[in-house]
Amino acid sequence: MLNRRNFLTAGATGLAATLTLRGNLLAQLADAPSALPDRALFDKNEDTYWAEMRKQFLIPADEIYLNNGTVGSSPVPVLRAIFDGYTTTEKMDQQDPEDYPIWGYAAWNEFRDPLAAFVGCHRDEIALLRNATEANSYIANGVDMKPGDEVLMTDQEHPGGEHPWNLKAKRYGIVVKKITLPRPVKNAAEVLNLFSDAITPRTRVIFFSHITTFSGVVLPAKELSALARSKGVLSAVDGAHVPGMMRFNVRDIGCDMYSSSPHKWLQAPKGSGFLYVRDEVIDRLWNTIATEGWDDTKIRAERFQRIGSSNVPALWGLRAAIKMASDIGLDRIEHRQRALADYTLAEMIKRGAISWTSPDAALRCAIVTVNVPPVLRMDLENWLWHTHKIRIRGADPNKLRLSTPYYLQKKDIDRFLEKFDDYKREKKLA
Repeated sequence: MLNRRNFLTAGATGLAATLTLRGNLLAQLADAPSALPDRALFDKNEDTYWAEMRKQFLIPADEIYLNNGTVGSSPVPVLRAIFDGYTTTEKMDQQDPEDYPIWGYAAWNEFRDPLAAFVGCHRDEIALLRNATEANSYIANGVDMKPGDEVLMTDQEHPGGEHPWNLKAKRYGIVVKKITLPRPVKNAAEVLNLFSDAITPRTRVIFFSHITTFSGVVLPAKELSALARSKGVLSAVDGAHVPGMMRFNVRDIGCDMYSSSPHKWLQAPKGSGFLYVRDEVIDRLWNTIATEGWDDTKIRAERFQRIGSSNVPALWGLRAAIKMASDIGLDRIEHRQRALADYTLAEMIKRGAISWTSPDAALRCAIVTVNVPPVLRMDLENWLWHTHKIRIRGADPNKLRLSTPYYLQKKDIDRFLEKFDDYKREKKLA
């Protein structure tokens, strides 16, 4: 029973929560710079430009974040756009009384158009989904395959890319074949030869990561897609890491399908992803989720985004993330991220790390992967975070995966390197 004392207590708790929100997130957004650094500053002093860009992120100044490979931090313009989305949609004052802010029942071309321009295709080839895992599941579930038909992939796929095919294999009897990528991949020819040798008359799909989550190797997506086409095989590419890390164009790649999670390197909201399906392939792909419009081929790829109610303000944030990356310039971003990664890799090799990052500059970008025995990855990861607020990721027993987003400062990398050295001395591993 809610008596007066309970009511007042509940009211005070709610007020405290409101004040906490206003004192934290909303206050930080209000205090953040109102605009990106002037582009002219880049030409005058590049380091100062990126240091100013760092202020667009809510990551505390004393924290070093080296794990965009898992998830990025949405910057201030993206967060503001999300709030604008909520402010606009939750009024329920749409001009048409039959219009409601529910993602999954409409074209949402105001969001598909900038995304299509950003990735290099027509909006009718893009479906707005929630992440690459969902898009990969659409691909695996949607392609007609018979028992014994093969899908060919690498041994470095993310679980969200591999397991949709494993489910299909268990349920329908298809065969999942894996090629083992070298560690590191030395050149593109190695990869092309491995795939070419593994294709058989039963191969129906080749599925691979444009940039693998395991080692960060940039696979030759264009050449692999051409190989698949020459063999009459569908090509499906997991591009979770690509948008915001490097410039790309799905039409130029020539793949049949492409999935992505822009919450990583594009710093878009969590829960905003997409599926690209080449127009000539759209009618060959079955829907996974069925609601109104699922079988309307006239709406092209839009039918794959008919997923029911979802979070429309996330699309506002995705659009803002695209605009921010475009305003900064993808070439600047990619160059910056490559330079930071190259520096990190060189310094880790000096410390005796075994590189699983490709020595070919064309096959690496903003992820550095090294093996550092006898350092135990999880012990180091916990020590760095809880003692020094440095966040990394890797895999047991000794692999480190270090991401280098553009707002990272060289001094941040140097601090990580210093603490890595301290850890080895403290544990008597040096």
